Amino acid sequence: MNPGGRLFGVLALLALLCSGCGNSPGRPAADAVPVDPDDISDFGTLYARNCAGCHGQEGKGGASLALADPVYLAIADDSTLRRLTTNGVAGTLMPAFAKSAGGMLTDQQIDVIVRGMRERWSKPDVLRGESAPPYSSPNPGDASHGAEVYAVFCSSCHGPGGAGGAKASSIVDPSFLALVSDQGLRTAVIVGRPELGAPDWRGDVAGKLMTSQDVSDVVAWLASQRAKIPGEPRLNSDKSVGELR
Repeated sequence: MNPGGRLFGVLALLALLCSGCGNSPGRPAADAVPVDPDDISDFGTLYARNCAGCHGQEGKGGASLALADPVYLAIADDSTLRRLTTNGVAGTLMPAFAKSAGGMLTDQQIDVIVRGMRERWSKPDVLRGESAPPYSSPNPGDASHGAEVYAVFCSSCHGPGGAGGAKASSIVDPSFLALVSDQGLRTAVIVGRPELGAPDWRGDVAGKLMTSQDVSDVVAWLASQRAKIPGEPRLNSDKSVGELR
């Protein structure tokens, strides 16, 4: 073989060997290399891994309220969403997700979740010109008046005394009240549970809206139905995990 032919043969052999390197036994595929969890910045992935188990696929609700609810997003601003995701809610099923609070997510990843919820699920005109009761209660509730508010706005579905009716289950069940904070009750009264057919603050009684004080009072009444357990902190806010409530 002449020198030129020999060189061509060597180069061809090298090219053949190199082309097979990517499929060598034991060599991982490019997409099999683990990704650092801190580098994940896709909303869909972050939501599916951290939120969907309780709040449902696509935010449509599960054990906890629907996050893809434009009414909820209209009353809960970004700082509220970020605080809840960061710190969780003590005494409830909502854990802290931020690394700074013992969770697994970076501050940047929490921002991705909050921004993604807002971009995908909010609707600017959802309140249709009405002023919703504020997310947080500006005034303490009156439990005695709350019983009257409950009778007007809630009893047709949840039954007399809240023990359940033809349209909805009990909302004074001890296990339920032990797992939900006062703020969680307030949020549910304002935004409803659309995935369960429960109306928001506008739809309980035709032509009659609940005021912010009505909401505060009925929440105070519901909270008064909690079983008193010695040494257990009262779930009266959405403070960070570890704080007395």
